[in-house]
Amino acid sequence: MAQCECCGNDYDKSFEVSMNGETHVFDSFECAIHMLAPECDHCGCKIVGHGIEADGSIFCCAHCAAEKGVEGVRDRV
Repeated sequence: MAQCECCGNDYDKSFEVSMNGETHVFDSFECAIHMLAPECDHCGCKIVGHGIEADGSIFCCAHCAAEKGVEGVRDRV
């Protein structure tokens, strides 16, 4: 068993995630997302999908990007 670095749970089905040259151990995707997913620069929610990157920032959706002044973004084309 390996201990989740987020919640501390010892779990026989834990898994490793390698990111930026570091290896992390988690017991669930929920914990992995909580620890590793980027946060929207406008609303602060965790970005689980691709998100929108503009001007050195990352956003969860076009609305949040537009609220921060990014022009020309749309959630649907």
